[in-house]
Amino acid sequence: MTAATEQTEAQVLDAPMPVQPWWQRLLRDPAALAAALVFLAIVLCALAAPLISPHDPFASSRAVMQPPVWAEAGNWTHPLGTDGQGRDMLSRLFYGTRLTLIIGVVSVAVGGMLGSLLGLLAAFKPGLDPWVMRLVDVMLSFPAILLGLALVAVLGPGAGPVIVALAIATIPDCARIARSIAVSVMKQEYIEAGRALGLSDMALFTRYLLRNCISSIMIFISLRFGQIILIGAALSFLGLGARPPTAELGMMAAQGRDFLLFAPHIAVIPSVLIFVIVLSANILGDALRDVLDPRLRS
Repeated sequence: MTAATEQTEAQVLDAPMPVQPWWQRLLRDPAALAAALVFLAIVLCALAAPLISPHDPFASSRAVMQPPVWAEAGNWTHPLGTDGQGRDMLSRLFYGTRLTLIIGVVSVAVGGMLGSLLGLLAAFKPGLDPWVMRLVDVMLSFPAILLGLALVAVLGPGAGPVIVALAIATIPDCARIARSIAVSVMKQEYIEAGRALGLSDMALFTRYLLRNCISSIMIFISLRFGQIILIGAALSFLGLGARPPTAELGMMAAQGRDFLLFAPHIAVIPSVLIFVIVLSANILGDALRDVLDPRLRS
């Protein structure tokens, strides 16, 4: 082997490995890829509910509690059967999934944004830290279900009070996570360098603090999404969410609990769909944490 060949091999071995984009690393995980495809299919079906629903989700018929197609061969008029009022289960699942996802996305987005802003401000302005954290402690003392009960008593039942309750319940957890991340960022040398250069507080907050915290905050919010979906469905199951005849997965499961012995599909199918949504969201959140957190990269 010549000296030139040895030198070339040494250069190849010493060359840095190309860094793959985060989405390519995410797609290399089979579980994350499967969860992403399932979640995307659910979201697309929810968005296209008016186009793909075979029946009016609010129209009753004489086919009351008709079993799904796998229990009654050849019954393709209502593939997933009908509920206690003869409404098509498949159509109501499309519309119910859309409302469930809207409640989860809006709650997490609003609560995550407000909570993250509070946590970042607490770390950026040490004088605000005690006041913000005491406020967070007070908010943590109220469970989401208790908040839902209080808001329903004031505003009346509906999807709006549930969104407000879930957003408020999301604020303290996001504030704590954002503050813990921001405190470590504020100790970095580039923050002091920015202050020495005379940068304004707004520039330091947006260019240095927010940009270095946003990925970790998004990881937590993605993990929180599945939990919010589950809590929202539980509130609707208790009768605190959307009101009939509106379709929502938690409420649909509650409406079928009286028919579990002779028409279990009315409660089981929406419950299984809630489970699939939460599971796929949690798997995606774990995968995002693995690819975006530098401490977990191999």
